[in-house]
Amino acid sequence: MPVSEKKILKRLYVVSAGLFLFAMAVIVKLVSIQMVDGDKYRNLAEKRTEKMFTIEPNRGNLYSDDGSLLATSVSRYTVRFDAVTVSDEDFQENVKPLANELAKLLGKSSSHYQQLLRKAKAHKNRYALIARSLDYSEYTALKQFPLFEKGPYKGGLIIEQKTVREHPLGKIAERSVGYERFDENGYSTRVGLEGAFGQYLRGIEGKRLKQKIAKGQWKPIGLDNIVEPKDGYDVVSTIDINIQDIAHHGLLGQLEKYNADHGCVIVMETATGEVKAISNLGRTKDGKYYERLNYAIGEASDPGSTFKLMNMVAALEDKVIDTSTVIDTENGRWKIYRKTVRDSKHGGYGEISMAKAFVVSSNTAFAKMIHTNYKDNPEKYVNRLREMKIHQELGLPIKGEGKPLLRNPGDKGWSGISLAQMAYGYEVLMTPLQILTFYNAIANDGEMVKPRLIKEVKEWNTTIQKFEKEVIDPSICSKETVKKVQALMANVVSEKNGTGHRLYSPNFSMAGKTGTAQKNYGSSDPSKFGYISSFSGYFPADNPKYSCIVVIHEPDKSVGYYGADVAGPVFKSIAQKIYANNPLVNEVELMTADNQKLDTAYQKYYTEAQKAHNSVPNVKGMSGMDAVAILENLGLEVEVIGNGKVKKQSISQGTAIKKVDKIILELS
Repeated sequence: MPVSEKKILKRLYVVSAGLFLFAMAVIVKLVSIQMVDGDKYRNLAEKRTEKMFTIEPNRGNLYSDDGSLLATSVSRYTVRFDAVTVSDEDFQENVKPLANELAKLLGKSSSHYQQLLRKAKAHKNRYALIARSLDYSEYTALKQFPLFEKGPYKGGLIIEQKTVREHPLGKIAERSVGYERFDENGYSTRVGLEGAFGQYLRGIEGKRLKQKIAKGQWKPIGLDNIVEPKDGYDVVSTIDINIQDIAHHGLLGQLEKYNADHGCVIVMETATGEVKAISNLGRTKDGKYYERLNYAIGEASDPGSTFKLMNMVAALEDKVIDTSTVIDTENGRWKIYRKTVRDSKHGGYGEISMAKAFVVSSNTAFAKMIHTNYKDNPEKYVNRLREMKIHQELGLPIKGEGKPLLRNPGDKGWSGISLAQMAYGYEVLMTPLQILTFYNAIANDGEMVKPRLIKEVKEWNTTIQKFEKEVIDPSICSKETVKKVQALMANVVSEKNGTGHRLYSPNFSMAGKTGTAQKNYGSSDPSKFGYISSFSGYFPADNPKYSCIVVIHEPDKSVGYYGADVAGPVFKSIAQKIYANNPLVNEVELMTADNQKLDTAYQKYYTEAQKAHNSVPNVKGMSGMDAVAILENLGLEVEVIGNGKVKKQSISQGTAIKKVDKIILELS
């Protein structure tokens, strides 16, 4: 054999051997994949075409104390069409009747939907969008349409469900109702009642298998979920929507009148500590107000003269003074070291009793009383305040409670003037709800109860957990002291020289204390000074049913800033309107001459509210809040446009109510 042929043959052997070894390697690898790594690769393939998705459960409902909805979960549905799964025969037979039904339900023309469906069929689109954000009734109707009634495999129907949270009251109490949100990393943000009671409301997630049909597009496999979601429990709060509405609009009107920065209102049931209303409104850049932050719970600031109640109780308990003790207010100025304490009345009040000092809110009298009696033993004063629990947080379930500040002698910030400053509400920090809790204890004959925002947790009609009254301190002071300060707070309103006398009505008793605190008082720039106007108290004075606090920050100083003028009318409005719908209202005369605009508006509301209407009343000129209350109590649906008073009503006075379903009010 020639040498050249031997070389060629040798090369063939080498190539053949190489091919054989390669084939053996392929066979070994295939066997390995099948026998050893088969499950791994099969799972990998399935992950690329099938994926388990989480189904969010329906969040439980949040109710007011009378069963009205504050927040509810609503299912919204997106409908898509898989044109590939539908046979040509079924498609041609049903496309026109399907388009006709879609047009009736969704509002666009039948030709529009015919074109959409035919285009999807021509392009073999497996994920054509038909409609978004359908409610449950629309979704159930659509499932019965021609072709779609055949289901996902023969009818090409793809349904995607999403749960959204809705607040039937809209912006009213929005911050107090709150929310619970989770980011992509699982971190939560919890606000208000929704956040506080999320463990009851949120439910348990379900699972559903979906198949990948295109880039970023997944189609549910089958009709059933792998794991069904478990809906959350319902939570019944203590909020009374009628009182909440009154508080919201009363606060809003006063914020607008005084062009204030922000404010809050809390109404609490005296005996139980149930919070019946909590409204927080802050101003936007364009001058509008909305529920921006939970000031009532989270904002700790100088309480100002509302803290004089705490000081009066402390001094009476320590027996360093009595209500008859006389203090010389001098000329309304008292200098202690480099600090001058001033009364609001020019020239002061002369020599007055501590009872009168409380009623007229004399800073000099209180500063002298506390400094003189405790300067040698300031620990005694601070310890007495601590015994009354005012230095403690309330331990609320809602996140973000502001931390109260009550310094001990020797702490950073304590100085020789601290006792005098604290005597009229400076160098102390408390939130509105912490202040109200103390006032409520006085109204409750000394028993301090914890503010409560939830009554029970329910699953349908079954109670899962009940929340009862919780006592912080059965007696914050002696009964003798309670009776004395109760009388003093009633005198603040009833006596002609009391700081709250403009709130007085001879037949409707209220008790409380005004407060006017200066903000940024440490600043060297007077233009930065602002005020906090407040009124805290309870009603009726002789048998308290509700306690209430109103706090308004930075009212326009050119309009007014004293607590009695800015915060007091809100308190009075709330008290009056609560009792306008109370059976006791027939025993109460509500007209006074002091705040004519408020009382005139109230009287018109009251007069209309007491009538038994068979026809639509005239609500022109009334506040929107009052008009809505009257009309809704007649069973009418009310739509409101604008803010302020009623300028126009769409249904004229005298129209029979049985002929009316809806009325539109234009406000200005």
